[in-house]
Amino acid sequence: MMRRKKHYNYFEKFVELVQYSCKCAEILNETMVNFTPVTLAQKIEEIHKIEHAGDLAKHELTARLATEFIAPIEREDIVTLSQQIDDITDAIEDVLIKMHIFNVSSLKPEALEFTELIINACQALKGVLEEFPNYRKSTILNRKIVEVNNQEEIGDKLYYNTVRNLYVHSKDPVELLVWTEIFDALEKCCDACELTADTVESIVMKNS
Repeated sequence: MMRRKKHYNYFEKFVELVQYSCKCAEILNETMVNFTPVTLAQKIEEIHKIEHAGDLAKHELTARLATEFIAPIEREDIVTLSQQIDDITDAIEDVLIKMHIFNVSSLKPEALEFTELIINACQALKGVLEEFPNYRKSTILNRKIVEVNNQEEIGDKLYYNTVRNLYVHSKDPVELLVWTEIFDALEKCCDACELTADTVESIVMKNS
């Protein structure tokens, strides 16, 4: 008797992908908390290994999708969502890369506020994706999506106040350039989480 092919769970794969983002967010925060310029290259390598593992997981999902006859939601939505989660991981890695490129030697305290916020946003998004399979009858999925949006709004306010404060108190053009770039990169991590949560919301609306 032929063995039945095991059902591939795309929803579980979304959660796996966001776990790579969560892990990178933790490494980013840990790097900021114990900031030492000489360890930046090593931390980038650490994050890059996780980012690469996330890439492989995303490619595996895409390859499987190409051979599946039936998918639980539209194929385009599966591809979009997996790419957007991957973009979060890339955005987090990009923060450390920018700090290394600009040879940052000391940290601004607001950077730590951002990295804690990024951890919260990634964890909130993980909660969204864990609840996603139950979207037809879930009473809490919408609340979880709103929580990601709330984290992004806190990030917007933090970005506005931090960058304004930077330009009010610093007249050093190099410092202004470097930290504007880094704060932009930090804010993009929160934006990427919100974009993914909004995509889940639109998929739910299409399939309800």
